[in-house]
Amino acid sequence: MLKPDFRPYVPPSGKSKASGISSHEHAARLQTVERIQRIFGNWKMLLQEPFKGITAGGDIIPNLYSLEPDGAPVEPAVKAAATLIGLLSPQEKARACFDVKSEQWRNWQNTEIYVEEHGLRLDEIQEPKRDAVMNVVRRSLSPRGYEKTSEVMRLNRVLGDLVDSPSVMNEWSYLFCLFGAPSLASPWGWQLFGHHLALNCLFIGDQMVLSPTFMGAEPTWADEGPFKGLNAFQDEERKGLEFMLSLSDKQQSLALISDSMMGGDLPNDRRQLADGLHLGGAYQDNRIIPYEGLSGNNLSRPQQNSLLDLVQEYMITLPPSPRSARMGDIERHLSDTHFCWIGSRLENQPFYYRIQSPVILIEFDHHAGVYLTNTEPANFHVHTLTRTPNGNDYGIDLIRQHYETAEHHRHDRA
Repeated sequence: MLKPDFRPYVPPSGKSKASGISSHEHAARLQTVERIQRIFGNWKMLLQEPFKGITAGGDIIPNLYSLEPDGAPVEPAVKAAATLIGLLSPQEKARACFDVKSEQWRNWQNTEIYVEEHGLRLDEIQEPKRDAVMNVVRRSLSPRGYEKTSEVMRLNRVLGDLVDSPSVMNEWSYLFCLFGAPSLASPWGWQLFGHHLALNCLFIGDQMVLSPTFMGAEPTWADEGPFKGLNAFQDEERKGLEFMLSLSDKQQSLALISDSMMGGDLPNDRRQLADGLHLGGAYQDNRIIPYEGLSGNNLSRPQQNSLLDLVQEYMITLPPSPRSARMGDIERHLSDTHFCWIGSRLENQPFYYRIQSPVILIEFDHHAGVYLTNTEPANFHVHTLTRTPNGNDYGIDLIRQHYETAEHHRHDRA
């Protein structure tokens, strides 16, 4: 799928909003801007709410998730995490290591604005420690998942170079945290987040949860420099459009929310201040997101298989065995899965789609420029996310079950 050229939208040299300044200077400058103050102020308020989970109607559907080994690579991940901890100073441990039940799990965001006082900033630590961080990530994800993560980070450097802002946006301008003590049995996990990237990974024995995840890029490909030829999110974009076009006219009319991403026929309050058309972005852990669009029980079996193939693109970050278990969960709720669409159905035109069921939320969104100058959404700026509705983002429902089971066993022994 060919894409529109982003080059006409690269700002003149020295004219970028972050040109020639450090990440700390950039953050301090933007925090004086009223719009940014509103965004971060709203996020702070949302963080104060007790965690409940994303729902379709406000009530949690119980008993959707269970403690069952899924073949997660906990042993290599534990070894990698232990190696990292052994390299950290006491001060670094204090900044980066939290209890597994800590609310810091929810304190992530995907902007380039570096305001956090916690975590290990990868471009500010020594290279052996940075390598150890990335080895934790590598040992937790599938090979393709690690590759996708690296693509996002490298495209962040591409953007930083394009707009003369390498101190603000580079391959390593990300924060890393550990939660709980790395263990083969007890809950623990890690978080990596920054511009266009957020990964939240929890292990409980041989079971894992990778959610929420956020991946994006502006631009989505590199046409020169050390990463020339890198091209991200092609499959998520292509398969999404192919699935929409494979539907009958009646099915498309049911899926379609609006023909335009900018038009006046969008539902009220649909465009978000910081998230474009995304509804499940940073700090939206308790959001009510009603089902919209075409239901899975209105799809033929071949169409259901095509939808599952699209979902698979978002599960590819998981190692094979946990991915298979996750896809099984999703397939069991296929009749209650909903697909909706906003925007054009023409090739190389921007669009948004969402896949939502009791156990999965997936969003794909073409965005307007933030550092590039296009004022309307374009195919060369993409945001994607996945969440686990009804209380299991960050593996929180499984953590609850683990400790309730442990407490029950203690009472039995007493």
